[in-house]
Amino acid sequence: MAGPTTARRGATTSRSGPPAPPGARRFRLPRPRLRLRRPGRRGVIIIAVLAALLGGFGAWALYGSDWLRLESVRAAGTQVLTPREVVAAAAAPLHTPLASVDTDAIEHRLLARLPRIKRVEVTRSWPHTLGLEVTERTPELLLQTNGKFEEVDGEGVRFATVARAPKGVPLLTLTVSDPAGSRRFGTGRLLRAAVAVARDLPPAVRPDVRSVRVRSYDAISLELAGGRTVLWGSSEQGAEKAKVLAALLKAARDARHFDISVPSAPAVSGS
Repeated sequence: MAGPTTARRGATTSRSGPPAPPGARRFRLPRPRLRLRRPGRRGVIIIAVLAALLGGFGAWALYGSDWLRLESVRAAGTQVLTPREVVAAAAAPLHTPLASVDTDAIEHRLLARLPRIKRVEVTRSWPHTLGLEVTERTPELLLQTNGKFEEVDGEGVRFATVARAPKGVPLLTLTVSDPAGSRRFGTGRLLRAAVAVARDLPPAVRPDVRSVRVRSYDAISLELAGGRTVLWGSSEQGAEKAKVLAALLKAARDARHFDISVPSAPAVSGS
């Protein structure tokens, strides 16, 4: 019977193959080690020179060569303005490096020269083009002065004067009889209140609105086609008033006067 020593020796033999001859030495092969050689001083200098050359070439390509210069400017998104008007107002510096074009300066120049533009996005389109994506202001109301019409947008901004009234835009009439109320609210605030009413008009009713009249902050009225009138009141609760007005116009088709200044208790009269 094999003792513990024989069992251990047998186990060792089974793991390592045939038993070694008496007196033989076991050798272990060294494990390979992966060593990364750091570049020497000469290699570092070569890498630095190559990086400098590439950087210099890139700078030259952007600013010194004719490869990436501004050759054309394109405008898009215009409705009333023409692309040619927008490009002329931008005054972009043609034949200069596209990378050096000051896009912020062009944006500010367009907003200052063309108030009809609400916002504009100026983008570089490599290799030779500058893009101008324009969003124009749209009129919510018109102010008539000296036979012409001043367009007012949804923010209360007077942005353009035109000879003909755009179709479907109500006329705004400011008839403030109370000087104290005018001083208290100011023309600007009254104008913004009227614009808020125009924005809240139901889509089905808007084509029939001929004018918006402001007598005071709490007395805004509408004149509809066919001589019908609507007492709107203040600009508050506009969405609720719009729903009530749309329902009344359907339910009382023969009525001439509608009072929705208190939307929870509307009234109609005339036939």
